[in-house]
Amino acid sequence: MKSEKSKVATVAMNLVVKSWFAVVFVGQIIFAYYILMLYWKSAAQGDFEKWNTATPHFYIKGDWIGNTVFGLHVGLAFIVTVLGPLQLIPSIRKRVPRVHRISGRIYILTAFIISVAGLYLSWVKGSVGDRLGAAIISVNALIIIGCAYYAVKSALKRKIDLHQRWAVHLFLAMSGVWYFRVFLMLWLAIFKAPVGFDPETFTGPFLTTLGIMVYIFPQVMGLYYFQVKRSDSVVQKGGFTTILACITIGMVIGIMSATMGMWLPRL
Repeated sequence: MKSEKSKVATVAMNLVVKSWFAVVFVGQIIFAYYILMLYWKSAAQGDFEKWNTATPHFYIKGDWIGNTVFGLHVGLAFIVTVLGPLQLIPSIRKRVPRVHRISGRIYILTAFIISVAGLYLSWVKGSVGDRLGAAIISVNALIIIGCAYYAVKSALKRKIDLHQRWAVHLFLAMSGVWYFRVFLMLWLAIFKAPVGFDPETFTGPFLTTLGIMVYIFPQVMGLYYFQVKRSDSVVQKGGFTTILACITIGMVIGIMSATMGMWLPRL
């Protein structure tokens, strides 16, 4: 029998987890709209130069391979940003399991493709930042591929609990670049200046640390969550709840800053 304190701690933890998910869901829908309007709309209009609104060399005239890979990358980014949160909603899994299975297959296939495209863009076409930044984001791509593989493997073996755990880890990994933007804007909102990095070269110790944190720390939090979920420890539940609540508050500020200071002004 769980103690009364443990039950209260569980309720509090579940409330914070749902609040975190709601914030992520809304934030990613805003980001998906940004991708759609900046990249998809400009491509439909033939205005590929607008791709360089965010970074000068996303579209390079004559580089049809690089431009095609980037177009594929951002096109798929919209799909995974929309589908990702939907895969984790229990009511969808229970009420329309066929929709969940079909969208899940699309999501995982897209995860593989977008990771490979991301590796090409980082190491061949070149992206913002330096080689260290490319190495860090490559680690995220490998995490995505690994999580996607085990999510599929566990689903085929009908190990549903394990499949759901890997699906959560995949979602956390796929959200890495979104986390990066949100917490970068949180940092800028706090300090009102590019502290710890050079905005011209987009390099510096803060960006290196942020890259490691947004790609690795969510996986640690995912493991922590599943461990605490099985535990009756009030201390563990309280610790997890406190950390996630602070992260959620920071994300709200970061999303608002990114929306008003970066995403909407570029459209």
